[in-house]
Amino acid sequence: MIAVDWGSSSLRGYRLDQHGATLEQRSSARGILHCDGNYADVLAGLVDGWPDSTILLSGMIGSRNGWIEQAYLPCPAGLADLAAALQLHHDARLPGRDLWFVPGVAVQGAGGTPDVMRGEETQLFGLDTRAGHAHVCLPGTHSKWATLHDGAITGFATAMTGEVFALLRQHSLLGRLMDDGDGFDAIAFAQGVQRSGDAGGLLHHLFGVRALGLFERLAPSAAPSYLSGLLLGHEIRDLAAPGAEVHLVGNTTLTTRYAHALKVLDRTPVDAPESLAARGLYRLARQRGLLG
Repeated sequence: MIAVDWGSSSLRGYRLDQHGATLEQRSSARGILHCDGNYADVLAGLVDGWPDSTILLSGMIGSRNGWIEQAYLPCPAGLADLAAALQLHHDARLPGRDLWFVPGVAVQGAGGTPDVMRGEETQLFGLDTRAGHAHVCLPGTHSKWATLHDGAITGFATAMTGEVFALLRQHSLLGRLMDDGDGFDAIAFAQGVQRSGDAGGLLHHLFGVRALGLFERLAPSAAPSYLSGLLLGHEIRDLAAPGAEVHLVGNTTLTTRYAHALKVLDRTPVDAPESLAARGLYRLARQRGLLG
C-alpha cells in the first residue's frame, strides 16, 4: 500500500510492504497551500513508479481547503471508528488507484467550545500505546495534547504556541529587542520556563521580556529562547499534570525543546518516531480489510 501524509506545507509518501515496513519514502514541499488545486496531478507525480493500488491519505488534504472534505469523528474515537469512516474516491488521472481519505477528529472542550485535529489522529494510532493510558504531545505551529486510553483518543486540546511565538517575534515590540539569529540559549530558555510559574499570568509575563531587555538583564541573542521557554512553560503547566509522562511526536528540533521544558517542570518526556503517520495509516488499512 501507499501511505500519504499531506499537510498544509508539506507532502510525504511511503510505500509499505505487507507488514507495514517502509520500502521507499518520498517528500516534497507541495502541501495543499502549494498545489493550486491540482491535487490529483501532484499525487500522481509523488507515486509515479509505485504500482500499489491502495492509497490512504491523511492530513489537511481532507479538510475544507483540501481535495475531499472529510467530516470530523467525535471523541472518543478508536482505530475501528476511524477505519469505518474512511471514504473511497477515484480520479481518472490516477487509473487503477483506490484513494481512501481519513477523517479528522473533534472534541467538545470546556464550555462546549469545539477543538479539532486533522492528521495528528493518524500519528496517534501509529504509537505503540494501544493498552493503558497515555499522554501525547505533538508540537508544531498548533501543538496538540492528546489523551489515549486503550488505544482510543479520549480527548485533546490545541495550543497555538508556535504561531504566537512567530507573531510576537516578527510583528511585536518584543521582537525589536531580539537578534535575528536562530541560536538556542538553554539557560535563558529554562529561565523563561521557570518564569511561567510566577504570579501575574502570561500577558504580564510577556511584557517582562521587554522590561528585562530594557534593563539589560536579557541579551538580544538570548531573548528568543527566553520567550520560547516562557510560552512553552505556560503551555505545559496548563496541559500536562506534574509528574506526567508525555510522549513527544514530531521533528527533532521541536521535540528536543519540549523535552527540555518538560524536564524543567518535573514532567517526563518519552521520544516517539517522527514518521508515525505511515504506521497509523497501515493500521487503518489493515483494520478496514484493504490489504487482504
